[in-house]
Amino acid sequence: MTSQEAPPRAVLSASLPPQPHVLLVSAPLQGHVNPLLVLGRRLASRGLLVTITTAPDAGLKFDHNPHGAAADDGAGRGALRFEHLRGEGLWAPNDPRYRVADDVVRHLDDAAPAALIRRQAGAGRLVTCVVANAFAPWALRAAAAASVPGAMLWTQSCTVLLLYYHYFHSLAAFPSEDAGPDAPVDVPCLPALTAGDLPVLIHAPEDFVWRQALLSDIRSLRETASWVLVNTFDELEHTAIEALRAHLTVLPVGPLFETEKNDIGSGDECTAWLEAQAPRSVVFVAFGSLVKLSRDEMAEVAVGLASTGRPFLWVVRDDCRDDLLLLPADAAAAIATGGGDRGQGGAVVRAAARALARRRGCFVTHGGWNSTTEALAAGVPVVVYTVWSDQPTNAAFLVGACGVGVRLPTPATRGALRQCVEAIMRRQGAVEEGEEMRARAEEWKTKASAAVAGGGSSDRAIRDFVGAVLSDGADKRSACNCFCPRVVQK
Repeated sequence: MTSQEAPPRAVLSASLPPQPHVLLVSAPLQGHVNPLLVLGRRLASRGLLVTITTAPDAGLKFDHNPHGAAADDGAGRGALRFEHLRGEGLWAPNDPRYRVADDVVRHLDDAAPAALIRRQAGAGRLVTCVVANAFAPWALRAAAAASVPGAMLWTQSCTVLLLYYHYFHSLAAFPSEDAGPDAPVDVPCLPALTAGDLPVLIHAPEDFVWRQALLSDIRSLRETASWVLVNTFDELEHTAIEALRAHLTVLPVGPLFETEKNDIGSGDECTAWLEAQAPRSVVFVAFGSLVKLSRDEMAEVAVGLASTGRPFLWVVRDDCRDDLLLLPADAAAAIATGGGDRGQGGAVVRAAARALARRRGCFVTHGGWNSTTEALAAGVPVVVYTVWSDQPTNAAFLVGACGVGVRLPTPATRGALRQCVEAIMRRQGAVEEGEEMRARAEEWKTKASAAVAGGGSSDRAIRDFVGAVLSDGADKRSACNCFCPRVVQK
């Protein structure tokens, strides 16, 4: 090699200290991957190398390089690397079980993330910290076995985590499954709840795979996770956060979605239609990435939306669109795309990722936590139609603690949906109620924006977490001491 030639890249890399590297691991569910992606970008923008992984071929919608070769040059500037989580000796890479989330949770074990950690080290990207979502308990076990610090990203509310923690550790008395939905729940530091408000997995069958994964997560948190990062913000759940800090090192880092992006994700035609509507006039309807309404429910929603006389934007996933073709004539006519001279009518689309930021009037939602935090951060009142998981608890939180919504009774009827929308959109004498909800929603929008802004409560929590990862050689005890509540809330 002449004096004019640059040394090989490998030689240069060997002469530099390894870049702190965070490995993000998720179960293959869209609602779990989305907040982890946002967290990853925020960590990467602060100087960390970040790799995100989940099982392949799971129907997830995000741009990635299946071979993990992308974004190395942009790491530390908000870019992410992607590598698929493989079953190692258990499954072949094209095994059809990868396409079924239950099978992935049931059969992927510590071997897959452990092998991924070894591969990163072999490639010169020594893993400094593993952050895993809930429902992937094998990831934090593998990190502990490799002596790598671990953190959990809890993608539901801190209230729900506090309920699960008290239930699975027998720290409070809970009503039995047959006590009835109105039986009171008495957990310290939480607002009044009833048995009907509890997250569904508390009383799910013990052999249900998702309950088993949750049980493993909750019971091992103190041993496997140095930190629990929660997709919430201090101003939203201060009391629950403080109560949980008696047991775990909790850092509120949310809301975790891309507030700076307003892309609709449904094409120019949808964008133009939405922008043509009057401010605060559109009813936005979306039931998440998993909830599947029955055909009867879809028909009631369609006619109920049309009966409000308001323009609406309804997100219907590809796996639900065949049911639209089989709706009764009145329901099919109700959802015909159009506008009319006064902008009435509706649009049915496959995706509308940032629609809450445009022409917001109200949000008809299943009450998943991602949708809950996005509605609060957008300042949009909600109509909540719950189905399972944490949704009943979130609905009680939105309606009771936050005062920004109404619940749509189950099963949905067109009349009940119309009344709920009108209570928010100031029709038929509900002016005072609707105005108060809208004012409270705007207050939550201001608080959420302040939390993620520079110096806000969530921004400080992410800054301190990154500081711990960057501090080479800090032991687990000193890292935990860095995150005492008084430091986080300075």
